[in-house]
Amino acid sequence: MIQLKTILNCVDNSGATLVECVANLRMKRHAKIGDRIIVVVQKTRSLGDNSPGGATATAGGNRVKRGDVKHAIVVRTAKKLQRKDGMVIRFDDNACALIGKNGEPIGTRINGIVGAELRDKQWSKILSLAGMHA
Repeated sequence: MIQLKTILNCVDNSGATLVECVANLRMKRHAKIGDRIIVVVQKTRSLGDNSPGGATATAGGNRVKRGDVKHAIVVRTAKKLQRKDGMVIRFDDNACALIGKNGEPIGTRINGIVGAELRDKQWSKILSLAGMHA
């Protein structure tokens, strides 16, 4: 359950590491897996200029800066969630993936596992970018 002021991990390669929830677009108190929220970027990844030629620093680049206000989709929650088949699923952390206002993901890859509930809420683009889903 994600609510106001919750700190989430950002699991895509958009450049953000930690984000803070500032609004829930579901118009309920809590956001669950697959819900759209508004976040503020709290911490970004460093580019690491110590590589030879600096190829990784210019190729990936940070698409977001600290303080940017972005939309995001919740992909993991630490709160237990019961599925229709009776299985109870729980993740170790709260995580999200940043998206644009049009609904397209900002990053090109999603690291880690994401909840399969994204399929029910028509976020198949995020599922296809993720390596695993549970």
